[in-house]
Amino acid sequence: MASRTLVSKICLVFLAAFFLQGCSAVSGATPTALPTIVLDQNSGPASGAVQPALEGIVASGVVVPAKQAHMAFSTAGVVESLEVAVGDHLVAGQVFARLAGAEQLQAALSSAELAILVAQQNLDKLNSDLPEAQIAALQELNAARAALRDAEQTLNGFGVTAEQIDVAVARSNLALAKRALDQATKDFKPYENKPESNFKRAALLSKLSAAQKVYDNSLKQLNRITGVFVPEFDMGQAQTDLEIAQARLKLAEDQYTKLQQGPDPADLQLAEARLQNAKDQAQAVEASLANLELKAPFAGVVSKINVQVGEWAVPGQSILALVDLENLRIETTDLSERDIPNVSVGQQVTIQVTALDDEITGKVVEIAPLADTLGGDVVYKTTVDLDSIPAGLRAGMSVDVQFGSTP
Repeated sequence: MASRTLVSKICLVFLAAFFLQGCSAVSGATPTALPTIVLDQNSGPASGAVQPALEGIVASGVVVPAKQAHMAFSTAGVVESLEVAVGDHLVAGQVFARLAGAEQLQAALSSAELAILVAQQNLDKLNSDLPEAQIAALQELNAARAALRDAEQTLNGFGVTAEQIDVAVARSNLALAKRALDQATKDFKPYENKPESNFKRAALLSKLSAAQKVYDNSLKQLNRITGVFVPEFDMGQAQTDLEIAQARLKLAEDQYTKLQQGPDPADLQLAEARLQNAKDQAQAVEASLANLELKAPFAGVVSKINVQVGEWAVPGQSILALVDLENLRIETTDLSERDIPNVSVGQQVTIQVTALDDEITGKVVEIAPLADTLGGDVVYKTTVDLDSIPAGLRAGMSVDVQFGSTP
């Protein structure tokens, strides 16, 4: 009702002024100045002051937090803890919510860390054992060379006339072997029909078998050096032994050469792959553990909470809203497409805050690349950083923004 009365008063004043001006024009008298309109105490600003008029490009705007985020988990689960309430202040990095399931993942992480330790030890062992492996390879190489030499001598000795002294020694060895074989046979005879479980019989049988082998080898040696008949089997065996000795020497030479250059490349590659796999497993589990927690990305105030402890959270569901109320900025809402060509990043602006009856300054830091539509008009949002934040300025307050000259 009060607003209608005020409008009526204003209309009457303007009609009276128009009428007076018309009369003056007719009479040719000097025009009379319009009377100053003084509004009633209840119709002006709260302070009673008249706001200065803004000139140039002017747009409406709103005070917004410099940062705001809707926090959500990236994995599904039951909310195990929620350690904040609306209005609480959080510091950057503070954990404020957790999902259940950390115990199982922690056990998996311990297993992965153990696998890393074992894989690292195996890799280190390949390097620390290298000198010992090189010595063993050299010993095998020498043994392989000796075995090849013996095999060659054995094969080459068939059908070759030996020295008289070698023949005499071979005959003596055969005689001694024959005597030992006869004695072993004699000793075993009384126990021949005893049970096989008889300990004495088993010992004498073993002695007899050994004596027989010594005798057979002594006979072969005598036959070989005297050129007496050499069984075809012995010739074949000697040839096989030579081939085995040659192959053994080749392997020993390759292994020794390989170890001179460091650990076996295949073993080293396998050990490194196992270590890397264990590290990858640990990192994957650590990432899963981290996904069970929500941390504040910046310092701010909790403005809204959307879940309770015990509820099931799904990926992407907003758990709470966090806003930075310490750092405020301005966003315009109706800057016309006709004015945007005259606005640029870095441009100075003057802001009228109606609620505070105050004027502050700032500069344009961002211009939206795409337009919005407001009531059929094309508008562009611009973002303004404030040079200073006055006391009492709060997010959500409306402002008028006057754009100054382009820098």
